[in-house]
Amino acid sequence: MTPKQEERVRNKIARIRKELAADKKRWGGYYDDSRGLRYLPPQLFIDLRDYKGGLRYLRWFNRTFPDDSGYPAFLFEWTLILFKTGNLKEAEKKALHTFFTNKYHIDKFLGYELLPVERIEGSSRETAEPVGILKYSKSDPEFADFAEWLDIFRASDNFNKFAIELIEIDNKLETEPVGNARTELVKRRYNLID
Repeated sequence: MTPKQEERVRNKIARIRKELAADKKRWGGYYDDSRGLRYLPPQLFIDLRDYKGGLRYLRWFNRTFPDDSGYPAFLFEWTLILFKTGNLKEAEKKALHTFFTNKYHIDKFLGYELLPVERIEGSSRETAEPVGILKYSKSDPEFADFAEWLDIFRASDNFNKFAIELIEIDNKLETEPVGNARTELVKRRYNLID
């Protein structure tokens, strides 16, 4: 990245922060970020290779939007930033959260074949193709250390136990009618990431 490109990215981060501050002021101390600006900075910090800046932003995000679960690519970026700043235990938790929201991002990043299934988060039953944009790949030398760590974590007992239980619950939810049993399954599912 040239110094001019870096300056443009840093200016974009500054504009986003300014717009978020204005949004908070306009709504009397609350945010109404319907455009989703709050999700953009992690990608920009990764583009800059400024992982410490990204971590500061994510800590602010966590304090400011404590109930915001994010979306899969954002959670993947969060995992990457945690890893790059040496927060490995937090990175493991965020990798599980990423898998919880999209079972395919981690495999896609690592270059594993994505197996077709009847239904994938956000896909139609006809296409059954994974959705969600993930612009990162293990082939980028910048992410080689992260890819190695993530591949080892993906093969761990902790990850596999989590994945098996999540998939089992999701499979049951496909056919379970509304009622007490379904409610218990939903509670069990969401307790996995607590």
